[in-house]
Amino acid sequence: MTARLGLGTYRCRDVAGAAAMAVRAGADWIDTAPNYAEGQAEQQLALVVPGTPRVKVSTKVGFLTAVTCDRALRAGVVTASEAQDSYCLSPRFIAWQVGRSQRVLGREPQTVFLHNPEHGSMSADLKIQRLYEAFGALEQAAQEGRIGAYGIATWSGFSDGLFTVPLLLELAVKAGGRGHHFRAVQLPLSIVNLAPIAHALDGAGVLADAAAAGLDVLASAPLHGGTVPEMVTPELAELIRPGSSPSSAGLAVVASAPGVGRVLLSTDNPQHWAQAVTAVEQHPAMSPDRLRRVVDVLGT
Repeated sequence: MTARLGLGTYRCRDVAGAAAMAVRAGADWIDTAPNYAEGQAEQQLALVVPGTPRVKVSTKVGFLTAVTCDRALRAGVVTASEAQDSYCLSPRFIAWQVGRSQRVLGREPQTVFLHNPEHGSMSADLKIQRLYEAFGALEQAAQEGRIGAYGIATWSGFSDGLFTVPLLLELAVKAGGRGHHFRAVQLPLSIVNLAPIAHALDGAGVLADAAAAGLDVLASAPLHGGTVPEMVTPELAELIRPGSSPSSAGLAVVASAPGVGRVLLSTDNPQHWAQAVTAVEQHPAMSPDRLRRVVDVLGT
């Protein structure tokens, strides 16, 4: 399977410019969140995406900006405690935020991700209960046609063992039945976050479970905030893909991971985007044997 490149907007300074660049270059997925770009990411995307129906847009719910927090408090959909924490996954807030994102974007989001649901100091059991209740709210939004699907966007939920794909599917079935709308997982994958790739080569872990369930897998932070190119030696780049640059080599590892369907890159640089398209989409995935050699060299 050849992965596709999508635009991630977390690190984009000019979200509208980055989106316009990506759309011109043929991108068909843009990922964002209400709290990105100092709370302006969705507004900036609204300058680009309403007229591009072929481009799927995913957004998130969970973190509150100062503006969102004030409006949510006045709307009565968050408590003072939730406002102080700047985070909320209550059903009432999710319903409100989904509606707000739809209005701001000027279109229905393809996918709404629960944003880092591992956040907070409550017990693991309470976090799982919170997830189930949030799934119920997102199921209702999907059934009402306000979103296409929903998923989990996590930084450490899988790696810390808070949840697994089978557990998430169990919660989705409980919330929405066999026809549930839980369709995607998003997690960091790179030569820094290599363990899920190593496990997938053995047919185990989150990537293998997601593939078996037919879930979309979106890889975030594939260059780990720009640190990956500094880690890729010329020898490692040659092992990964002869003749590739450090950045392209790092992207190739993620794009070749079993089960990964989309790699999210944050950039507003057309040259960097073109190089990434070549690395991700215009080369076949690395063979499992070559990928395993890379994993062995890097360790996990």
